[in-house]
Amino acid sequence: MTAHTPPPGAPGLPAASSVGAHIRRYRWLILVVLALAQFMDIVDATIVNIALPSAQHDLGFTDASRQWVVTGYALAFGSLLLLGGRLSDLIGRKRMLLIGIGGFAIASAVGGAAQGIELLLVARVAQGVFAAMLAPAALSLLSVTFADDPKERAKAFGLFGAISGAGGAIGLLMGGVLTQFLSWRWCLYVNVIIAVIAFIGAVILVRDGERPAHIRLDIAGAITSVFGVGGLVYGLGNAAARGWADPWTWGPAIVGAILLVVFVLIERRVDHPLLPLRVVLDRGRGAAFLTLAICGTGMFAIFLFLTYYLEETLGLTPIQTGLGFLPMIGLVMVGAVVSGSVLMPRTGPRPLIPIGCLLAATGMALLTGIGAETGYAGSVLPALLVTGLGFGFIFGPVQNAATSGVRADDSGVASAMVNTAQQLGGSIGTAVFSSIATLAVANHLAANSATATMPATISNATIASYHLVFWSASAVFVGAAVIAGLMFRSGPLRVGIAGATGSAEQTA
Repeated sequence: MTAHTPPPGAPGLPAASSVGAHIRRYRWLILVVLALAQFMDIVDATIVNIALPSAQHDLGFTDASRQWVVTGYALAFGSLLLLGGRLSDLIGRKRMLLIGIGGFAIASAVGGAAQGIELLLVARVAQGVFAAMLAPAALSLLSVTFADDPKERAKAFGLFGAISGAGGAIGLLMGGVLTQFLSWRWCLYVNVIIAVIAFIGAVILVRDGERPAHIRLDIAGAITSVFGVGGLVYGLGNAAARGWADPWTWGPAIVGAILLVVFVLIERRVDHPLLPLRVVLDRGRGAAFLTLAICGTGMFAIFLFLTYYLEETLGLTPIQTGLGFLPMIGLVMVGAVVSGSVLMPRTGPRPLIPIGCLLAATGMALLTGIGAETGYAGSVLPALLVTGLGFGFIFGPVQNAATSGVRADDSGVASAMVNTAQQLGGSIGTAVFSSIATLAVANHLAANSATATMPATISNATIASYHLVFWSASAVFVGAAVIAGLMFRSGPLRVGIAGATGSAEQTA
């Protein structure tokens, strides 16, 4: 034994060794726990949308209040993600995961029991707050758990990405089933069941790994990021209801954008930044974040407007609509497993993510064939299959790339950036595509003013708006494919979690 080798009983060595051994032994069970937490977070974004009409009828609130049931969650979630990710680096990933899961469960129970809109809104905002804690902690823990073996890491992120890509569609199905057979309240209560299982599993199985002790919270960065992202999400959220000319749309959006510029300037100068710019300026991770934001914009089109088409034009029930998305869910799983487990360790993300984006673009283009007289099997199903495969090729590899090679004390905030990019992309998609659809309907009715009030003309105007939205979404995914192809490096990713002052150089 050399003078530099600690003896077996040296302080810290047995604990570190036992943590590593525990993680290696139970890593796949840990993946299940983290996937459950991610599933709860992703599903909640769509399951409540299905429940809203029933909740509105039951509680008697206005359409304006109904919008805030969705917007309140998005505001809290999007604006607090970076802070939640940094706190997981500061106070511990496992601790933040447990706080997030427990708080999310309590907020869901309160929302399900709400007898008025006020308590329901409070519960939804609280869900967003705790989701901003659990989401980056879960992804960060996944990155730490599968830090060593590139093949296992790729497989784990493939499965995790499948949950991210399919969760929204699963939420539609669950929302339809629970609302129709039980009550809208169970769309919130179901989170409690999932959370209890995930919480117990996290307590027993999850381990923190390395946690830095030298970083401090960046207060100025936290304030500017929270109000910057919050202002942007709030302004974009108002665009659909108020229009782009309304001061409550462009005012908060401009203020939010200015605050984000100030945030970047602050992060360049402080000693302990909330978002170290090295996280996003790395070429591979920067490409991943940008691709996620663009794809998040495009994904909005299929979940919202295709749901409208299936229910309002084809007359399907919420359950039938949810079942209609099942083939897409299956192909997301297939694409994620194939790209993550088989291809990613060999090729890296550069060929896979552009292929996924082009498949998604093709699926969106196929959806422009829908009409008032077309059916599900001929016009919708082929598009869902192609799009689902594309999503599978996107999400596993891009989440892997976004967290690869990051320093140990940056893993939480890097994981938070994954969710922030998706959230901002979704908010932009909500605003832009809703405006495009509204404009398309208005133009079609103006061009057919003599019959503008007839049901057939209104139906044709609605279909025309769907076509324009899907063409636009297809162009968005083509743009994402070009950017991903240019920005990602060729070859396998760097893997591993680096030390507090170094970078991970191990490659697949």
